[in-house]
Amino acid sequence: MEIVTQQNGDLLDVKVKGRLDNYWTEHLRRNLDEMVRGGAHGIRLNLSEISFLSSAGVGLLVQCHTQLKSIGGSFLVTNPSERVKHVLELCKLSPILLTEAKPVAPPVHKAEVWRFSSPLGSFEVTECSSGKTMVCHRIGDPSLLTDCRFSEHDCRILAFPPTVFGFGLGAFGEGFEDAQGRFGEFLAVGGAAAYLPTDGTNVPDFMVAIGELVPELNVLYGLSCEAGFTHLMRFETSSAESPISLVDVVRTALKTAGAPTIGLVMLAESAGLVGAALRRSPASTAMSKGAPFQYPEVRSWLSFSAERLYSRSLALVSGVAAGSDCPSLNGFVRPLSNGGPSGHFHAAAFSYRPLKKGMLDLTTTVKTLFETETLQGVLHLLTDDRAVAGAHQSEFVRGACWIGATTDIR
Repeated sequence: MEIVTQQNGDLLDVKVKGRLDNYWTEHLRRNLDEMVRGGAHGIRLNLSEISFLSSAGVGLLVQCHTQLKSIGGSFLVTNPSERVKHVLELCKLSPILLTEAKPVAPPVHKAEVWRFSSPLGSFEVTECSSGKTMVCHRIGDPSLLTDCRFSEHDCRILAFPPTVFGFGLGAFGEGFEDAQGRFGEFLAVGGAAAYLPTDGTNVPDFMVAIGELVPELNVLYGLSCEAGFTHLMRFETSSAESPISLVDVVRTALKTAGAPTIGLVMLAESAGLVGAALRRSPASTAMSKGAPFQYPEVRSWLSFSAERLYSRSLALVSGVAAGSDCPSLNGFVRPLSNGGPSGHFHAAAFSYRPLKKGMLDLTTTVKTLFETETLQGVLHLLTDDRAVAGAHQSEFVRGACWIGATTDIR
């Protein structure tokens, strides 16, 4: 199969020659996936030299059309060969795949949009008129993690409706006794919560708000933030080979908010995540001296990879950052790099899906993500600053950040 591409303004023209049977459909699927990952959200597929179209090929055309339409893009089959045209007519797909949709005028947003570029990439910032101040709540005592001194007295049952996001150590279950052997990293965003159990299964679990059901977790410690997003920041690097680091995203978000402390939720295509996750529950063994940070106990308590994980996945990140010293967050945040801002961030990695362009509704986007993609893992994001390995941290190609100034920390 031959595939030739040509960029025409915002549209990518793709010409394909050969047979579109089950074997070559997978080849074309991989190429189209790479084009979408590269930012092509408007594709015209020229099938004038396709001699055969099987059901597998038809399925791919429908999938591409559905995927790009869902994110505000477009997918159109142009110049179909007689065989392709005949098959699409029999499948009643000609009005969908062969007819160019009339452009729909984008909704008018009164919010101010600010675009700028830097060596890191291009950015687009939209002001959000939430009308509410973001309130950050400290939960529990993070110092109890040293020597694993958590007890039933330190456990709180917290609900995470769509207006609240948070992260920390927690578990699903009916109280402390039920969750005692499973406490691990969690994050909650937009009415959905995910955590990594420490019971040996190593399979992340999640809950999504439906009807009157709201995710609840038994929480040992963490941070939660209520409402108050002031900005939506979209970003894209100049190339996939030059991703933007977590600390650079945070620095830009702090400048965008114009505040010393922010709450941040991000959905972004990952170029690799660096972080750690507990292997054992810090509440299952009282007074475990040296756990979980001292050597050699750390090897049995923490899972950490020197290599970036979940590359090419879609990462949902929840966290709080401070550009300068913030006494009210002592113990909850730590430096993200030498001389850089401090923060505390957790991430959930999902199978890849492109993000819709323009304004995004956080709750709808997160719910769709949990319902349609595969949850691959949950991590506490860290910077690997060991001299022997060189500084490594999580990096991203493109994404969207919801930012709120946390002027009220309780």
